[in-house]
Amino acid sequence: MSETAYAHTDMLPLLAARLREEGLTCIIKAEDRTLTSRQSGIRPLLEWIAAGENVAGASAADKIVGKAAALLYVLMGVREVWAEVLSESGLAVFQSHGIRAEYAHLTPRIINRAGTGMCPMEETVLSISEPFEALDALKKTAARLREQPAHKQDS
Repeated sequence: MSETAYAHTDMLPLLAARLREEGLTCIIKAEDRTLTSRQSGIRPLLEWIAAGENVAGASAADKIVGKAAALLYVLMGVREVWAEVLSESGLAVFQSHGIRAEYAHLTPRIINRAGTGMCPMEETVLSISEPFEALDALKKTAARLREQPAHKQDS
């Protein structure tokens, strides 16, 4: 993807508006296509990675980005991300990888859907900083959670 593709257009506000208007959970705008999802959690990112989607240099907007999602965005090669909610650890990942990050709300941590503790995906990557290692660990956690009916929506 050429760096000039977005030279005169700031994609993040446009993607953030589309995210909200269309009720999306995430959107990635690459030079030649747009990926969108209404699935919760990091599932769309895991699916796009598994499908081999090449979005290097793309812009993204996401409802909730913690460290887990941030590491996946690094792996996908996006160049900038806007998040409705961004965790401090997610912001640190973006900063350490030179990815532009903007957000509406910065939070200390991402909690689980029940509001009873940390998101299981965030727990999975607490001590992980390498994107490929995070991907392997997150895939295992997602598979384990899918097998547990009470936690099915946490993946």
